[in-house]
Amino acid sequence: MQFLDQENPSLTFLPAPLSALRHTARRFATASATLALGALMLLQPARAAAPTSPDPAGNASISHASHPGATRYELHLHHLHTGETLDVVYRIGDEYIPEAMDKLNHFLRDHRTQDTADYDPKEFDLLHNLLGRLHKPNGEIDIVCGYRTPESNSFLRTLGGKASPAQTGVAEHSQHMLSKAIDIRIPGVRTRALRDAALSLHAGGVGYYPVSQFVHVDVGPVRQWSFR
Repeated sequence: MQFLDQENPSLTFLPAPLSALRHTARRFATASATLALGALMLLQPARAAAPTSPDPAGNASISHASHPGATRYELHLHHLHTGETLDVVYRIGDEYIPEAMDKLNHFLRDHRTQDTADYDPKEFDLLHNLLGRLHKPNGEIDIVCGYRTPESNSFLRTLGGKASPAQTGVAEHSQHMLSKAIDIRIPGVRTRALRDAALSLHAGGVGYYPVSQFVHVDVGPVRQWSFR
């Protein structure tokens, strides 16, 4: 019996003896088993070395996987003086994330002196809840002023001796110096509407600055005021 090569019919092949075919089959089976075992051994270390998925917020200490079903608290901030932006998950469930808090403290530093301070975490909850009240859960917040050193607060209070406190509206014992206050704007939201939403939270102090077009929000005593 002869076999034709389907690619080239001019070539023919004679069948090999049966014993040779059996020997070849045994060698093929042995080689296949060896290759399969080798492939399995190669796959195992590769699988063990595969990196875990990074936390979306870049926070190594607390992962969402360890808190299934827990609420993620996010903030999207833009600083009007430094030009910096920050997108951060600062809290998962009831736990504040240390790395995120460090990022926020640096972001809200006194931009005049570069000094930082540890913010009251409730201030960030206030911002988060304020966005929810405005139906902008993923909205960006413009930061007008964050932390102030006593020196910066004193300067702003009189503009370096060129104005009176009555003209500047800066409090002598400002909550900014205690890392409990932030002056903000929210793009697309009128200043008055932002003020009203902040007041509805009853979370602390609310200052309305219509001329400068920002709202002061803090987690100090509940109170309100308006300055020109």
